[in-house]
Amino acid sequence: MTQIITALPQISSRYEALFVDLWGCVHDGIKALPEAVAALQAYRATGGVVVLVTNSPKPRKGVEKQLEHFGVPQDAWDTIATSGDSARSAMFLGVVGQKVFFIGEDRDQLFFEPIHVVEQPVDIQRVDLDAAEGIVCTGPFDPTADPADLRPQLLFAKQKGLKLLCANPDIVVDRGDHREWCAGAIARLYTEMGGESLYFGKPHPPIYDLARRRLAALGKDIPDAAILAIGDGAQTDIKGAMGEDIDSLFISGGLAREETKTAPQPDPEALTDYLQRELSAPTYTIGQLR
Repeated sequence: MTQIITALPQISSRYEALFVDLWGCVHDGIKALPEAVAALQAYRATGGVVVLVTNSPKPRKGVEKQLEHFGVPQDAWDTIATSGDSARSAMFLGVVGQKVFFIGEDRDQLFFEPIHVVEQPVDIQRVDLDAAEGIVCTGPFDPTADPADLRPQLLFAKQKGLKLLCANPDIVVDRGDHREWCAGAIARLYTEMGGESLYFGKPHPPIYDLARRRLAALGKDIPDAAILAIGDGAQTDIKGAMGEDIDSLFISGGLAREETKTAPQPDPEALTDYLQRELSAPTYTIGQLR
């Protein structure tokens, strides 16, 4: 049974590092969430380390620029691990071939910039679907459109036996008050159609391995028992933490605010029902990170 708390300091002294989700926890896709920022700043002031672990398909530098734009100050975090960096490494290792068909928005072009952590990277070429050896997906062409609109292209890809690299396993995110589709929705549809999707963000192991490497690069040797994962996705943040045997703090006022009747804290009965449906068992729950 999850323990409902009202503020991060109630539990934070038990942990040396936090793996913190961004969207829905630290910002809402438009602006920073002040209480969350203050909580992370206070935690770092006690000597704790904050690793932002995000399913953004952007490289780390791109996320840094986005955080600055949203008003998240640099003293609220120590380092960043992105699904995009993990997926980019795999792409340049050739996991979906050299010639790839790209599904995503124009703003995600940075995904294809050269990478320097892979020895002898594959020379990735973007091609039309009929010439592709694989698919790279950072998100829909239009995040407001139904992912099912891509069914014809995905069926063709499945018949060709193409693998789909999913750079962001999230199904949806909320940009302010508007819900948008993510790459995970397309990968899920492709898998349901019989295609093979490869995932590199939460809840899958590669991004947690990257997060630990980010900690090590800071000179921090922190055991999993001293790490707390924080996020609003039951099927990404919490499922991933459970798979890694890491304690977790569920932000019920994010994606599941309606299901958990969070206003500003979750209704205990609604929260229990929701977590049972999701087969999710976070260590702790709070309405918003504060």
